[in-house]
Amino acid sequence: MTTPASNTPSAIIADAYFDAGLTQLGETPNSEMLVVGMRKLMDVINLEQTQGLKLWLNVDTEVTLVEGQGTYTLSPTGDVVMTKPLRVLEAYYKDANGSRRPLNPLSWNDWVRLSQVTQTGQVNSYFVDKQQTVLSVFFWIIPDAVCATGTAHLLLQTQVTNFTNLTEEMNFPLEWRMFLRWALADELATGQPQAIMDRCQQRAATYREALEGWDVEDASTRFAPDTQSQYSSFR
Repeated sequence: MTTPASNTPSAIIADAYFDAGLTQLGETPNSEMLVVGMRKLMDVINLEQTQGLKLWLNVDTEVTLVEGQGTYTLSPTGDVVMTKPLRVLEAYYKDANGSRRPLNPLSWNDWVRLSQVTQTGQVNSYFVDKQQTVLSVFFWIIPDAVCATGTAHLLLQTQVTNFTNLTEEMNFPLEWRMFLRWALADELATGQPQAIMDRCQQRAATYREALEGWDVEDASTRFAPDTQSQYSSFR
């Protein structure tokens, strides 16, 4: 039997079935097992994207500003054509000369407290509206003619590309393979002897903890006081 590439769905699924005690050494999962394994592996991957930082998914995305337009949608048919990203981590504005300045994030509470949302001028803030199929970003103040000569930039956490066949390379780096393998084994081990279920659960947790400690930026992180909280404390 040809040995499958290590970072493919088929390889991870085969190892997970063995780890869960559902196949023996040298035994290949049948077609039904592969279908179930592929579905459950995708569930693990999609859930994992919501947990913590995934540095390789961060993308600096440019948004072309239009005079008088405040809201921009990010979707396959939106103002920025792309798969709907998971969230906006940070944002900045770059003027026509290339100078950059950060933009302040607005919460729903900040958004509803704005006295009016039609004023035009220089963008200084952004509000993110997460919906099921589209992510919308509202820039405030709405860009005027001068502001529209520059661009807004969003640091997005994008989605992992879902695999469509068992032999393609996955969108997770190789160092994530051990976690995905044991996380899938943990899902597949339901109904197995308690010792096997405990082993799969413990190893999945151990490998995930190690990866979360690894998946950080190399540069030091600096924190600054949030000036907006100073106003809220005196309401």
